[in-house]
Formats: sequence, C-alpha cells, structure tokens
Amino acid sequence: MPAAAPPMRARPGRPARTTAGEAGEDRHFITALARGLELLSCFRRGEEALANSEIALRCGLARSTVSRLTHTLTRLGYLQAMPESGSYRLGTATIALGATALAGLDVRRIARPGMRELAAFSNASVGLGVRDRLGMRYVECCRGEAAIALNIDVGSRLSLCRSAMGRAYLAICDEAEREAILEDVRSVDETAWPRLREGVERALAEYRETGCVRSFGEWQPTVSSIAVGFRPGGGLPPMSINCGAPTVILDEGFLLDEVRPRLIAFAASLEGVMGS
Repeated sequence: MPAAAPPMRARPGRPARTTAGEAGEDRHFITALARGLELLSCFRRGEEALANSEIALRCGLARSTVSRLTHTLTRLGYLQAMPESGSYRLGTATIALGATALAGLDVRRIARPGMRELAAFSNASVGLGVRDRLGMRYVECCRGEAAIALNIDVGSRLSLCRSAMGRAYLAICDEAEREAILEDVRSVDETAWPRLREGVERALAEYRETGCVRSFGEWQPTVSSIAVGFRPGGGLPPMSINCGAPTVILDEGFLLDEVRPRLIAFAASLEGVMGS
C-alpha cells in the first residue's frame, strides 16, 4: 500500500502556477514569454479555432497585445491563421512540443500493458495522468469495450479536486505542495471551496485507510472512478492511475471489491520504475 498521506491542514502556500500577472518582484520572470505561453494554454480540447477577441477574454489581456502575440506565434509555427474566419488554431510546432514531451515519458510504455489488462478486466477506462496546474492531464489511456462513452483520451484534462485521479495525486504529493495547491484552488473559487475541501479531506482519509481514493458522481454525475498515485522516479513528477466508467456500465461494488486491489497492486509495480 502507498505511504499514508498526513491529514490536511489549512495553511497558505505558494500557488501551483505563476501567471504573467503574478510575477511580482521576480526580475528573472519574462512577462512577454509568460503571456505567449498562457495564450497557447487557453485553447481547449475540441475547439477548432479562436479569434483574438476570445483569446483576449480568456487570458485577460488587451486585444492589441493579443494581436501582437498571435502574429508572433503564427510566424513561429505555434499558431496557424485561419484567414476565412480571422481566427487561429494551434500550429504544428505546438504539436511537436507535445509529442516530444510525451515521448520522454517512458513510464507510459512500461505502464501500457498493465493498463490494457486492467481495462479489459473492468470493461472501463484506465488512465495515466500528471498534474497540469489545477487539473490532471491524461498522458495515456486504455479502454474496455464500453468505456468509450467517457470520451476520454490523451490530452484530456480533469479537475484536480473533484476527480479520483486528482485526489490520488494530492494524497501522495508532498504536504507543502498539497497545501500550496489547495490554497490556489481556494483563491480561484471561494464559493466552491468548502465543498471541494470536504471532498479532498475525505479522499485523504480514505487513502490512509485503503490506499485508494474514489470519486463517485463528483467529477461527472454519472461517472464512478477510483485512483491510486505513485512516484515513478527518474526525475518524473508523481503520477496517478485511475479506472472509471459510467455508472450504468460499472457497478461501484465491483469497482471497490474487484478492481481496487488490482489497481493498487499495479500502481505499486510502477513505484520507482524509472530509477532514482
């Protein structure tokens, strides 16, 4: 069973992500570069393209600034202009960056056979994820026959505090990091914070007791999922493996009684697999 997570204590910490507007007195922080990267990050899965006005709204930047940034990123190949609509889509240079990053995660190749086996056994979706600011990003995904209903794939992003994958990450990361992340979550959404905090505290207690966390109807009302975190080593950050499916397909009792022991054992086999 993974090492037990200590109880959560509310204490401010460094935000999980520094934005262009939060650099403060950091004289090494390049605001123009940060704005360009924030612009690229505002594109969402399933969107064809964005106009400068939409980008400006999402990034909180002036349209004139966005216009200069999109022009520069287009010249460099990170964006592709769509002249007929006056909008932009991610370019091939961005795709190349993502592909290079994924290629460096050898743990995906090692984990894939076990993920396929677990997906076939559970008839569910099994995913491998890493933290992306206040979310979890899928870097590998295997499906059982019926799991396509979840519409999850590599690159999909889940809520850090509502999803089982995110809660598993919070359960195994360092306490200082966890407190910093949760303070950032609180500052972003004060209204939802009490409910999110309750869910995370419940997940940490469950992890200490069972070595696994759950999210039944909290990420999406009709989806049940469990997850376990692990540290692959080799300089890679902590990761999480989840197993989930729509509740009409996957019985929660089966998930906890049959799938959970297999998921815990699988995560244990990946602990430190990339070396020290």
